Amino acid sequence: MTQQTTGKEPLMHLVRRGEVSRWRSIGVRAAAILCGILFSMAFANIVSGLTPLQLITTMWKGVFGDPKLPASTRINVPLAIRDTAELLCIALALSAAFKMRFWNIGGEGQVLMGALATAIVMIKLGDKVSTPVLFLLMLLAAIVAGGVWGLIPAFFKAHWNTNETLFTLMLNYIAIQLVSYYYNGWKGKASTLGKINKATRAGWFPKLVENKNPENWFAALLNQRYAINILVVLVLVFVMYFYLSKTKHGYEISVVGESQNTARYAGINVKKVMIRTMILSGAICGLCGFLNVAGADQTISTGTAGGYGFTAIIVAWMSGFNPFYMVFNSFFLIFLERGTAQIKNAFPTFNDNASAVITGVILFFLVGSEFFLRYRIIFRHREKKEKPKRETVAKGA
Repeated sequence: MTQQTTGKEPLMHLVRRGEVSRWRSIGVRAAAILCGILFSMAFANIVSGLTPLQLITTMWKGVFGDPKLPASTRINVPLAIRDTAELLCIALALSAAFKMRFWNIGGEGQVLMGALATAIVMIKLGDKVSTPVLFLLMLLAAIVAGGVWGLIPAFFKAHWNTNETLFTLMLNYIAIQLVSYYYNGWKGKASTLGKINKATRAGWFPKLVENKNPENWFAALLNQRYAINILVVLVLVFVMYFYLSKTKHGYEISVVGESQNTARYAGINVKKVMIRTMILSGAICGLCGFLNVAGADQTISTGTAGGYGFTAIIVAWMSGFNPFYMVFNSFFLIFLERGTAQIKNAFPTFNDNASAVITGVILFFLVGSEFFLRYRIIFRHREKKEKPKRETVAKGA
């Protein structure tokens, strides 16, 4: 005689969704952003008395500039595009590793190593080789340095199954200390005071257009050295899309990410794919370091990566590892960053912490929306109503 145990049914349970349509996905994320903005408006009003209109217009000015000022003075848009390109470049690098389910949290350190290698070549060889050779050596040094910083955790993971999250995270701190060591050693020397090679400008990217009075933001952008950075990253978007979705290597990355056992059964060398992909991920981060030093800052410090090595993780995940979606998500996060910074500057009562809360709230809603795209909530009363319908259909059949 079997004893039956009775218990209360749960109020609700989760059911994993199937494939979600593109428009549904866009709609859910748009609703999440709207909810985040509404909560941010309420928070800003409680903290400093800002009205919703003040909040939105101030954030808009932080990215697109004040429309009342002359167009030639509005440098906000070029700066926002520059930061978007840097964040996008790192996100593209991390997406290859993440698609393989290798949790590369070391983008920050890999960028710093690429930047450090670039700075060393600029300082040591800036006045000894021609400009084309110097740029080539800077690029190779940055790619190799970033690639090696990606190879180290991949090698240990492939052979001894170490925890790649902790490994790559710890390598960030080692990279920071290495940059700090070299920076403190160079500090005070004439060749590295403020800008590297300030007198000769050896290793600095050229301006695409020399224009002292740009008429609009696009002309102002072409008048900056980091315009080359943006062009390189745009090309990289198409290259990474083709690599991840149209090549054999991209297919192998997807299979390894789905199941390593399936990959082995299909004859894929998992260790080789893991190491190769992480070298690529680190090399692209190293490329970002090269672009940052040569095109954006012409200097190096422990803050060269700007924290984008961690922010890029959010961009890669929100985009589903699609390079084209990463363009929009990168700009959206830069919009939040520069917009909240403008609020802080415009309203003294709104400090750094309050600005970070607004960004955090919007990201919380945006990341949380992924839950509703992956799962469906079924409540108890709804499930009971659906069961008789199914039974009636079954009897009628």
